[in-house]
Amino acid sequence: METILIVDDEKNYTLILAAVLEDEGFETLTANSGPEALDILSDSDVDLVLTDMKMPGMDGIDLLERVKKEDADLPVIMMTAHGTVEKAVEAMQKGAYNYILKPFDNEQLVLYVGKAVSMYRVVKENRQLRSAVESRYSFHNLIGKSKAMQDVFQIIRKVAPAMATVLLEGASGTGKELVANALHFNSPRKDKPLVAVNCSALAESLLESELFGHEKGAFTGAVSRKKGRFELADGGTLFLDEIGELSPGLQVKLLRVLQERVIERVGGVNPIPVNIRLIAATNKSLKAEVAEGNFREDLFYRLNVVPITLPSLRERLEDIRPLVGHFISKYSDQRYTGPPVTGIDRDVERLFYEYDWPGNVRELENVIERAVVMSPEEIIQVSDLPKDFIDNAHSTLHMDGIPVDASLYDTLALVEKNMIIRALKKANYVQAHAADLLGIGKSGLNQKIKKHKLFEKKKPGPAQ
Repeated sequence: METILIVDDEKNYTLILAAVLEDEGFETLTANSGPEALDILSDSDVDLVLTDMKMPGMDGIDLLERVKKEDADLPVIMMTAHGTVEKAVEAMQKGAYNYILKPFDNEQLVLYVGKAVSMYRVVKENRQLRSAVESRYSFHNLIGKSKAMQDVFQIIRKVAPAMATVLLEGASGTGKELVANALHFNSPRKDKPLVAVNCSALAESLLESELFGHEKGAFTGAVSRKKGRFELADGGTLFLDEIGELSPGLQVKLLRVLQERVIERVGGVNPIPVNIRLIAATNKSLKAEVAEGNFREDLFYRLNVVPITLPSLRERLEDIRPLVGHFISKYSDQRYTGPPVTGIDRDVERLFYEYDWPGNVRELENVIERAVVMSPEEIIQVSDLPKDFIDNAHSTLHMDGIPVDASLYDTLALVEKNMIIRALKKANYVQAHAADLLGIGKSGLNQKIKKHKLFEKKKPGPAQ
């Protein structure tokens, strides 16, 4: 129910207006001066101010200016007599929603008020939506205390306010889209559109039209002009996911856009300037794609201005616990029976730390979402996990050697050591190959080998 603040130095008049508006379903507050109205506004949620123009001390114009300074969108309707119409026009120029002449018809008043509060309702809904979106994609919702993720966060904080093109690399499920959203909503472009395109989802001909738009008659079915994603993202951010899937022809067109900042619609001849910040993402190594001749080297360097590599979940095992807590909280409102879920059983935690997580954070989220909904208890048990996950986990896990009463940190250290030994054996002790199997760099593997003192006493085989 919307609340109307009625301001008039004639007390009886405010009471009459309050009765009229309350009969129409509105809640009302009344004030007999501008300062009193400001006091009420500071303590109450108001959806419209209905104020008299002529009042002693602070008049309606002064009150309007103070209201607009605090909330430029809050509608203000001015009440005025015939002799002060010029002042009413001045009020409109200063942001008043409308004015109404005294004496006025009650139906006309209710009509004006209804339109104004409806408009403000949309404004508030948009504010709430934007606040929710910005909160969702704030840095605080990027979960990770591991050094690998802290390094990523540091780069994001530095580059978010800039115009520079960002290339996000990492396996599927590592959170590239989430980082793209965080970059946009923490940039000066956050009030402009964020437009996303999956480059692997459409055929080349359709993708070209989707990106650059087309003119009427450009091809069969083009019955009208259509703006492309570049135009729709003008002033904001364009996120091109799976950019490694672009065809050679579209790579050339994208390179031209990045060089000249103009596009041409399919079937068009006029260059159209575009002001976009580009964020690209890929689960491939574009450098390797360049070496194999699948991706243009000049385009790669245009995209690789600020590279951010997102680590796989197995590279950031210490983030599993905070991620689990985050996802339990996120999906708790989908649980309709049983006590609230508060955590996971120790056996589940060990299973999570030993598992390889080929689907990365997205796979962990799916597992937790299902378990939160299905678990009958406060603590998620192994039996609450999806059967296919348990089957996959049991086919790859080696839990031998972990004492039942081992601490979390001892368990993590032993799991890491066992995984390194397993990878080294599988790679015939070629460290570069073992690092690839683990999804980490060779220098990182060397550090972990030293940490666990694997080769201090007896070298198990030739290392390279």
